[in-house]
Amino acid sequence: MVGTQLSKMLADFEEEATLQLIKTELAEGADPLAILEALRDGMMIVSKRFEEGEYFLPELIMAGELFKEISSTLRPAPGNKQPVTKGPIVFGTVQGDIHDIGKEVTVAVLEGVGYEVHDLGVNVPPEQFIKKLQETGAGILGLSGLITSAFDGMKATVDAVVKAGLRDRVKIMIGGGITDEKVRDYTGADAFGNNPSDAIRICQKFIGEKLP
Repeated sequence: MVGTQLSKMLADFEEEATLQLIKTELAEGADPLAILEALRDGMMIVSKRFEEGEYFLPELIMAGELFKEISSTLRPAPGNKQPVTKGPIVFGTVQGDIHDIGKEVTVAVLEGVGYEVHDLGVNVPPEQFIKKLQETGAGILGLSGLITSAFDGMKATVDAVVKAGLRDRVKIMIGGGITDEKVRDYTGADAFGNNPSDAIRICQKFIGEKLP
């Protein structure tokens, strides 16, 4: 019951009430990981409301920042048990593009629903994506771009994944307001999305999760 309450409070941006309830629950011996899962469910509610047109970009940004602020106080200290995630994702804005707002929101939402996201930042060259994929063993790569010149950066990165021999095990999604099926086909990616809700659905499909 408390978990459902926390989820709704986060989705409704009741920051003070959410923090107070978490403080109370922790004082009574609640599992921090269970609280974190409730907050992730709240991020799923935010994503659904965005998809349905009830929330917009400012709400997504606000929810992402609120989740980060609260969850940072719940994560175990080094050496203790780490929160269970849905697996690693490598993410970044491709070489030739320095836009990061859409990427930042998408990363926050993906982290909010349980993924371990390795955000490489902006203007990321293909070889940096390859290195991180090899280091983490991630099976999903997210490429962001907001300008048309980013399409070549996306294609170059996909080509680099192929050249590195990783394409069979790495699913690639591209994102940005101007991406579409033609861009997906040009770059050689597996899927495209235009908002964080799309990213969640794509990742769920990639790893075979049941859609909400």
